[in-house]
Amino acid sequence: MSTASRGLKSPAFIVAMTVMVLAAVGMSAGIRAMGIYLRKLPIYAPEGRELRALPTETENWIREGSDRIEEAETEATLGTKNYVTRVYVMKKPPEGKQRIAVELHCAYYTGMIDTVPHVPDRCFVGGGMQISQAADVIPIPLDSSRWTLDNFVPDDLKGRIYRARLGKFSNRPGSMVRLPRDAQDTRFMAGAYKTPSGQPITAGYFFIANGGTVARAEEVRLLAFDLKADYAYYLKVQFNTAGGETPEELARLAASLLDDLYGEIMRCVPDWVEVQQGMYPADNPRRPGTGEGRG
Repeated sequence: MSTASRGLKSPAFIVAMTVMVLAAVGMSAGIRAMGIYLRKLPIYAPEGRELRALPTETENWIREGSDRIEEAETEATLGTKNYVTRVYVMKKPPEGKQRIAVELHCAYYTGMIDTVPHVPDRCFVGGGMQISQAADVIPIPLDSSRWTLDNFVPDDLKGRIYRARLGKFSNRPGSMVRLPRDAQDTRFMAGAYKTPSGQPITAGYFFIANGGTVARAEEVRLLAFDLKADYAYYLKVQFNTAGGETPEELARLAASLLDDLYGEIMRCVPDWVEVQQGMYPADNPRRPGTGEGRG
């Protein structure tokens, strides 16, 4: 018998292996007992609603041209087929402005998210653009006066949750849709850039993830991978302009567009209150009567 074979059958080795196996089993049981789920399930919007279903016209904005459809190679880099890239033009620009256009780009990810979010301060610079103003977190001055505080949200769900009424251009006009937690505090990461030809570009983005919002790409995982959540998703919402606007001016334009579209965007993600309550999706392991969480 070789030395290696004798070692595998030695009492010390057997004891060590037994301890390791029992520790692994105990850790797994402990994780389940604490309601911690390291493997996240994919989840989608009700009825599979995708981002291209966003209204092409709102009270204050209208689409210009057609949505941009990326080549297969670009889609593979983007990491999702559920996205929209669309230019909206303001119907009645302020005095002194002939035309105001904002490109809206949204992309949805779900499940075991292992992609690094594609964001302008990384991708633009990597593509050869120069930074004119470094990206920073800026509040988006939303008009929350048109929202209604949701009084049917359980007290144990953190944050203030509002509902927004869908506009007349929606296919569900007048309906109320839940916004992310503390939507009144939505912020985005915005900066200014120049293309190699000198064209100014201003871009800002934020993420909706598991019912909340964050502005920084590195914060997405912390929000989407809540250890006690069964599911994980995030949605990047990005605004681009090419008119030389400052990041603060872009924030005001983004607010105007979001005032019209925030509710519609939230129709393209799961209602996280219903997810936490186990009411959505139909096979939610937290659904009342099925036991809480996965076994």
